[in-house]
Amino acid sequence: MSEYLGKLHECAVKFPMTDIWMDSCGEEELNYGLERGIVGATSNPIIVGAVVKNEMNIWEGRIKELVREMKGATEDDIVWKLIDEVGALRSKKLLPVFEKFHGKKGRLSIQTNIKYYQSKEQIIEQAMHLNSLGENMMIKIPASAAGIEAIEEATYRGASINATVSFTVAQAVAVAEAVERGLERRRAEGLPVDTMGPVCTLMIGRTDDWMKEYVNQTGMIVDPECLEWAGVAVIKEAYRIYKERGYTTRLLSAANRNHYHWSQLIGGDLAQTINYGWHKRLNACDIEVVSRIDDPVPEKYMQELNKIPEFTKSFEEKAMSPEEFQYYGGFKNTLATFSAGYDDICKLIRGYMIG
Repeated sequence: MSEYLGKLHECAVKFPMTDIWMDSCGEEELNYGLERGIVGATSNPIIVGAVVKNEMNIWEGRIKELVREMKGATEDDIVWKLIDEVGALRSKKLLPVFEKFHGKKGRLSIQTNIKYYQSKEQIIEQAMHLNSLGENMMIKIPASAAGIEAIEEATYRGASINATVSFTVAQAVAVAEAVERGLERRRAEGLPVDTMGPVCTLMIGRTDDWMKEYVNQTGMIVDPECLEWAGVAVIKEAYRIYKERGYTTRLLSAANRNHYHWSQLIGGDLAQTINYGWHKRLNACDIEVVSRIDDPVPEKYMQELNKIPEFTKSFEEKAMSPEEFQYYGGFKNTLATFSAGYDDICKLIRGYMIG
C-alpha cells in the first residue's frame, strides 16, 4: 500500500513549498484535506452557500436564530452575519497549521462583498472587519483598480490579503506592487510584517474559459489543445516575474479545469486552491509527482495562443492598466458568477425570513 493518501498528499509531502489548499470551508472537505496535508482553505459567498446547504443539520437552527435575533435586519445583513460565523468557526480548523508556520500558512481566505469592487473605502472597511474574525483570516479583495488601492491599505493595516477575480500577469504584478507599498509603510512605522502571508490568486481555469469563449465569439480557429494551456502560460510568466523581483506576495492558482493546472505547477513556491471534487480526481490519478514549474509551455501551443489578442492581454505585464482590469472578459464573467452566487445565498435566507 502507498504511504501517500493520493497524489495531492504525495505532492504536499515531496514538495512542501507547493502549498495545497482546499477550495471550500466545509467540515467534510477540510477534514479530508487536513488529513492529506492541506495548509490553507478558501471561501466566498458561493462556497459558503454550498456549505450551508450541505450542512443544514448544522446551520439551519442558527439561521432561524439569526432571523429571530436580528430584528429589522435586511437579508444582506443576515447573509453576512452567517458568512462571518461560518468563516470564524472553520478558520479554527486551520489554527494548528497557522501556529506551526508562524502565520505564513494555515489561513482561511474569506471574501469581501464583490459588489464593492469599485469602492476602495467599502472594501477596506469590510476587509478589516473580516480580519478581526480570527487570528488566521486572509482577506480576499478583487483585483480591480479600487481593489488594488484597497490591497495596499489593508496590507498597511495588518491584513494578509488574497487578491481575487484575477486572471492576468498585469493584475498579478499590480497586486504584488501594492502589497510591497503597504508593507513598506508598515516597516516605516515599526509595525510587524513577519507573520503576514499575502497571496495573489490567478484563476487560471477561468483564463482558459475566457480564451475559449473569445475564440468561439470571433470564429477563430486554433489548435484546441492550446486553450488548455493559456492559464498555465499566464501563471508561469507571473511566477517568473515574482521570483525575479523577489515579491513578498506568493501566487495562488485557482479554478482547476484540467490536470495541467496542478501538475504543471508542482515544485513551485506557490499555492494551489483546489475544490473537493478535483482533490478526489487528482488524488486518484496516475500523473507522476515531479517538479514541472520550470518546464516551459510547449512552443507549438504558445505560437497558437499568441494568435489570440485576449491572450496577449492576459500574458503581457503592461497590456492593461488597473483601470482596465474590470473590463477584461474573465473579470466580467466571474463578477457575474459571483453576483449570482451571492443572490443564491440571499434567496436562501429570504426563504427563512418570509417563512
